[in-house]
Amino acid sequence: MAEITYREAVIQAMSEEMRRDDAVFLIGEDVGPSGGIFKCSEGLFDEFGAARVIDAPISEAGYIGLSVGAAVTGMRPIAELMFGDFSLLTMDQIVNQAAKIRYMTGGQCRVPLTIRTTMGAGRSSAAQHSQSLHALFAHIPGLKVALPSCPRDAKGLLKTAIRDDNPVLVFEGKMMYNDKGPVPEEEYTIPFGVAEVKRAGDDCTIIAVSSMVGLALEAAQTLSREDEISVEVVDPRTLVPLDEETLVESVRKTGYALIVDEASLRYGVTGELAALVTEAAFDYLDAPVKRIGAANVPIPFSPTLEGAAIPHSETIVDAVRALRGKIRR
Repeated sequence: MAEITYREAVIQAMSEEMRRDDAVFLIGEDVGPSGGIFKCSEGLFDEFGAARVIDAPISEAGYIGLSVGAAVTGMRPIAELMFGDFSLLTMDQIVNQAAKIRYMTGGQCRVPLTIRTTMGAGRSSAAQHSQSLHALFAHIPGLKVALPSCPRDAKGLLKTAIRDDNPVLVFEGKMMYNDKGPVPEEEYTIPFGVAEVKRAGDDCTIIAVSSMVGLALEAAQTLSREDEISVEVVDPRTLVPLDEETLVESVRKTGYALIVDEASLRYGVTGELAALVTEAAFDYLDAPVKRIGAANVPIPFSPTLEGAAIPHSETIVDAVRALRGKIRR
């Protein structure tokens, strides 16, 4: 194992796949000599040159459309959208084209396209640069959606995405790029549709995605130390495909479920996962499933207001205590 940052894991995944397969190329705004706005393509331009690390103009619809066409004709593009918010400029290309071409051609056309983008708040980037829009794309048949929560998963899931013959959106929590963690030094991939139990426990299940996994693990430590509550933390890792069995199995074991996502609570991932475990594990639940998400407001620019709008580990601790009937006064 090597201790590297989330950012370095992303770079390693792309560079290894570009060396392995000449059909892989990277395109996006500022991904070339400058190394990207979050420095996630640093060094790639020097190694692979302008033909395979392409600085795109500020036209998300244009270069995502180009990437769809390149994928259909045999290339394996990695398209970077600087902020997940900008994916809204590409909905026709992703939702009406990339997601449906393979189905509409009876499998004759493949679309091996990977779209990397960011999610989450915490940087005072304001309402148009802080959204978490992964649920929008998980709703669309034909798209796969991955949300790596640590450096090991960032590398393994991205390599799997690049090798997949279907369009995949990989959402990277922008607050995690400097996080460090152990990553295997040997070649590896992480299969889609396989959740991971990040921490075993018996008293309550927390299902968390992206950067919320780290907060859930912090909360689990606090609850173990202060309340002797044993929390199991489960990371789905991919929303599509979804490992329903692991999530349901955990809730059946503990009898309590808390779902945590940074996106707005309404009509999102927390609601879908809460419905899943309620339907499949209703007879095992000792309390209604509880959900935590961002406030249903545009993310504020003010750091103080932004902090009040998004989940924190303390929010998770209080929710588990409420579920378990151990509210502190």
